[in-house]
Amino acid sequence: MTANLPQPLTDYFAAKNRHDVDAMLAPFSLDATVRDEGETHRGSIAIRDWMEATTNKYRVTVEVADATVNGDAWRIAGIVSGNFPGSPATLHYNFTLADDRITRLEIGA
Repeated sequence: MTANLPQPLTDYFAAKNRHDVDAMLAPFSLDATVRDEGETHRGSIAIRDWMEATTNKYRVTVEVADATVNGDAWRIAGIVSGNFPGSPATLHYNFTLADDRITRLEIGA
């Protein structure tokens, strides 16, 4: 990995690997936005619903393979394993941080 992750990202990935939705949601700001699988989820309730649905469906774990930072924007390459065709696969997690909170997350190939 090329950079040490800030605490909100460390906390997010640790919780994701435990399938702990409450802890996954904790580092997000109340008005955060998540974009995944062509859909956008805004605010804590929508993000929690997305987390619960994807956690139950895919049961993924993520091994952080690389991380780069540009200001408050972090791009994480993760080796993702779970219940989906082509597992494991490398996905990119693009985070924006503000005030030690995740304000935006976009997940893609």
